[in-house]
Amino acid sequence: MMTTQELAHAFTELCKAGKFDDAGKRFWSEDIVSIEPMTGEMAMLKGRKAVEAKGAWWAANHEVHSISVEGPFTNGEQFALRFALDVTPKGKARMSMTEVGLYTLKDGKVVEERFFFGG
Repeated sequence: MMTTQELAHAFTELCKAGKFDDAGKRFWSEDIVSIEPMTGEMAMLKGRKAVEAKGAWWAANHEVHSISVEGPFTNGEQFALRFALDVTPKGKARMSMTEVGLYTLKDGKVVEERFFFGG
């Protein structure tokens, strides 16, 4: 089984290459929980299918101009990544946003991803 550091680096390299779906397919547990800093139906999703559907919705509703990924920053069974995104949501103005993803591991899989938005 990979160490936290090894898994974090492999996950990060896929994200840096723009292969976010591949990172999820390889490293998410079947029971993953995804927590967003918002209200509504996508604030907390449980299970791989629900989290994959969120990713598909996001891709279909945002034109991505660029995403940069910094990290990983590891501590015990967790690692964090910093994302800087330049996107245009459908029907809205182009915007830049920063978020941090905190990933928690158990038995070599990501069991929780929790996102924090910045200014």
